[in-house]
Formats: sequence, structure tokens, C-alpha cells
Amino acid sequence: MLKTIIYLLAGAVIVVAGASALDALVAEPGTLSLDYGGRLYEFKLYEAALILLVGIVAILFTLAVLRFVYALVMFVLGDETAFSRFFVRSRERRGMDALSKAMMALAAGDGKLAMKKAKLAEKNLRRPDLTRLVNAQAADLAGDKVRAQTYYKALMSEETTAFLGTQGLLGYAIEAEDTDKALTLANHAHELAPKHGGALEALYTLQSQKFDWAGARKTVKEQKRRGLLPKPEAQTREAALAFAEAEDAEQTGETERARALAVEAAKLDPANVDASAGAARLLIESGAKRAASKIVVESWRFAPHPKLAAAFAAIEPDEAPAARRRRFEQLFAIHPNHDETQFMKAELALVDEDWGGARRAIEDLRETEPSARSCAVFAAIARGEGDPDHVVQGWLARGLGAPRTGASDSVINNAAMLPLLMGARDDTGMEDVTSGSVAASGGDDAGSQGAGPAAEDAETVEAGSADKKTAKAEPVA
Repeated sequence: MLKTIIYLLAGAVIVVAGASALDALVAEPGTLSLDYGGRLYEFKLYEAALILLVGIVAILFTLAVLRFVYALVMFVLGDETAFSRFFVRSRERRGMDALSKAMMALAAGDGKLAMKKAKLAEKNLRRPDLTRLVNAQAADLAGDKVRAQTYYKALMSEETTAFLGTQGLLGYAIEAEDTDKALTLANHAHELAPKHGGALEALYTLQSQKFDWAGARKTVKEQKRRGLLPKPEAQTREAALAFAEAEDAEQTGETERARALAVEAAKLDPANVDASAGAARLLIESGAKRAASKIVVESWRFAPHPKLAAAFAAIEPDEAPAARRRRFEQLFAIHPNHDETQFMKAELALVDEDWGGARRAIEDLRETEPSARSCAVFAAIARGEGDPDHVVQGWLARGLGAPRTGASDSVINNAAMLPLLMGARDDTGMEDVTSGSVAASGGDDAGSQGAGPAAEDAETVEAGSADKKTAKAEPVA
């Protein structure tokens, strides 16, 4: 509306200015003389101005006629679009101008202006492959989701723009948490553009969310094959997926398949502690102790962890404490200065009632302050060395507020921590609490060998400390 008013005002100004100029020329008494071919032609000034104006109009008209004749000749020669180009050229210029402004508005984040210019571009251009995409993006930016999805669906209907439309609808399906629809669209997008990294990544994510471990592994392998994913990251992903598939297989009673998948996961990513511990547990159950030991040792090289120590202990659940300490030297030699090595040395020494060895091991830890786990070990050492109850309870109480860095919950709940801490009732009538040790007893599986007793005892120790309970030593080897 404003633009129309501006055009009308500009036209009125031009008409008024032209009339004023003509009136001034008419009032001017001078003449314009032209000598041509031996003859003298005289014109009044306003007559000369009118002749000049008519000449300019005639030239423009002639050029238009020539363009029309050219279009006609080209049409006769077989160019069926010659006439359409002649008539719509100005409209296309307006459309391209609007499209350019719409794209600049998109880049500037102005959704409303982008929508306005995109509509104008669609009206003037016959390029749905361009205008639909810009309209969809403009509507998306402006928050008009219904309009945006309508354009994305229109894009899907054309072969050349089907992938763009699918990607747009996929984004909305993911945003709406409609996993089934999103997975269907992700598969379609991958079919349309098999080499597109974004489509493969979306497919992998959605397959994982749907617990389609086999499908997700296939997608990861394709990402690796096409060079869209670094090999180490691909192996890490594939290992996690293989172990998840192994857990599902074990739950359905497919023990052999679960074992094969867990071993594959452990080999793909030895740093995956859960996969290595799970594979070791399944191998132990099948009697393959040497293979279980090999997997645990290899995983320990990458990531020393209490779960691996529990799995290693479970290989020989009934061995004597001294024999266990000798066997664990195989692990300790790999990372002699690692915190987990020092913890395990201390815990195994406690099981063997070697209080001095336990203290030497725990004091080698490079901690800025005692952690909850080391406080529990110091409490066990104090009990073993016959320190007064208040010393033991002091360490336990300190452990309740001590930091739990790293895999703290795993350390507290799964580690072989207290082979002896608490025992018979004292004269105040306080309860007995027996503390279990993964490293001491092994247990029944790699993930929770002794973890259950250790977890229960750790909780009981904390509760006992809070209630100011006392206890005395009792070995669990």
C-alpha cells in the first residue's frame, strides 16, 4: 500500500514538473534553427522539446518491437519458451530480487521479512525448487511450523528436492520426539543420499534410541567405510552397541551369542570396562578362564578399574589370600603407580592381614586429601592394627564427607574394600557388621563378583558410622 502511494506521488510530481517545464518553454520567445540539406528549419523551443520526447518514445517502441520480432522468429525456429521469456522477463527480475532479499533476511535472522520476500519470489518466479526451500526456511525461522512443514512436504514431492524436504520433516519429528516417524524419515533420507554424513548420524542416533543395536552397528560400519567417522570413535561406538546387544541376548537366554558379542565388544574397545568385565564373566561361566584373564589384563592396560579387579578375582574365587596377591602382580606390573593399583594392593594386603603392606600401598596414593575409599581402607588398617574404636570410627566418619572423584560410586560400591572392619558386639550392645571384599572373595560374576556384599557393607558401614556404631575385625578370605 505504501509503495503504491509513493509511486502515485512520484508520477504526480513528474507530471507537474513536465507541465511546468512545457509552460516555461511556450512562454520563451526564442527559436531553435536547424540547417539540413540546404534548407533551414526553425522550431519554437516547446516544439523542439516535444519532438525530442516523441523521438525518445519512438526509439524505445522500436526496440520493443524488434525484441518481439526476435522472439517471434525464435518461436518459429522451435524455441517454445521465446514468448514466455519476452513477457515474463521483468517479472523474473522482480522475483530474483525478492529471492535475494529473502535469503539476506534469513541470514540476518529476520523471519518475518524473509517470509514476505519469499512469498513475493514464489509469486514472480517459476522455480519451486528455490522458492519452496526459502519459504520453508523463512516459515521455520518465523516460528510458523505448519507452513514450514507444508513446504517441506511439497519439496518431498519433487525428485530433485526430496532429500531437502525429508531432512526438514526429520528435524520436526525429532523435535516432537516422534521416534518412529523420525526413524522412517531418517531411513528415507539415507536412501536418497547414502553419502550424507548428517543423515547417517541421525539414523545411528535414532536406531540407538529404538534399541536397534544391530541396525545401529550397521550404520556405524557404513560411517567408518565412507570416512565419515574416525576409526577409533567408530570402534568405541560399535563396542558399546555390541555389548548392549550381548546384554539383550543374555536376557533372552542366548548365552553363547551373548558371550561372542561381549568378547567382540571387549576386543573392539578394550577401554570399555563394562564390556570387558561382562565378557570375562561370561567366559568364566563357560570355563574359559585363560581367555577371561587375557581380556581383563588387556582392558586393564587401557583403564584400570575396580570392575576389572573384581572380574580378575572371580577367575579363581576360592584361592588363598597370598596366592591372590601373587596372581594380581600381573595387573600391578602394568600400571605400578596408578591409584587403582595402590588401592588393590592395599585391599589384598588387608585380606592377607598384612597391615604394614596395606599402609605402605595406601600411603603411596597421590591424593590431595583422603577420598571416601581411602578413608575406609585406613579404617580397616586401624582396626587390623588394634587401634581404639574411636580411631576406626573417626576414619569412617571422615569418609562420609570425603570427596568421591572419578567413578566414585563404582569405587565405593564395587571395590573390594574392607576385608575386615567390624565384628562382635561391644559392651554397648552395638550391632555386628561384616564387610565383604571383591578382591578377597571373587563372587559369582564379573560385574558384581563380591559387589553385592561390598555394596551392602559399604552402606552398612556408612549407616553404622552415622549411628556411631562400633565393630571389630573379621576376615572374609
